[in-house]
Amino acid sequence: MTPPIKKSTNVRKRLVATPTEFSPESFLQRLGTTKASEYRTHAVIFAQGDVADSIYFVRKGKVKLSVVSNRGKEAVIALLSNGDFFGEGCLAGQVKRMATASAMAPTSIIRVEKAVAVTGLQNEPEFTSIFMRHLLSRSIRIEEDLVDQLFNSSEKRLARVLLLLANFGKEGKPETVIAKISQQTLADIVGTTRSRVSFFMNKFRKLGFIQYNGHLEVHSSLLNVVLHD
Repeated sequence: MTPPIKKSTNVRKRLVATPTEFSPESFLQRLGTTKASEYRTHAVIFAQGDVADSIYFVRKGKVKLSVVSNRGKEAVIALLSNGDFFGEGCLAGQVKRMATASAMAPTSIIRVEKAVAVTGLQNEPEFTSIFMRHLLSRSIRIEEDLVDQLFNSSEKRLARVLLLLANFGKEGKPETVIAKISQQTLADIVGTTRSRVSFFMNKFRKLGFIQYNGHLEVHSSLLNVVLHD
């Protein structure tokens, strides 16, 4: 009896290989956008009130969007990470920036002129698809943030923010070790006081949900706080 012919490992890999995913970064560079700019922690990418004439792509790092009231009170409205766009308000006629974007860690950003972005949306279906997916994801996140603020305790809100910073729930492997972030910044994001954040952080550490000693490590067990009724 003739033995069956064995396919090589490489052949099997080709048979099950998935199509190469569309890369926004490669596409943006192909359109002739400027090279990525590097920002240190706390560096301002654009400020509230600046001219809105471009969108931005997070190549690597963390970005915080915040607004300041006339009385000087700051509120954090979004946390962004690898693969996210921001500043897209200019595409809808926004003339001035409604928020300040700043780096929460060493961050690499690609700036895309408004005209280049419009051209890409008009002529590149793949780019349009991925950009729309980003907008829908941001819309869902905003709704979740609103529900979180209305119905959840500050302890749950803090747990959710830490999980988001560690990229739990996003595609790919979570980054359990996150950039150093002050308790005051966490308080601004959660909408509570620094002392309450300090209390809950100590509680999470004692329960083994997080560790911090020069850096902050978030464990998946922190999900228990968010899911617990």
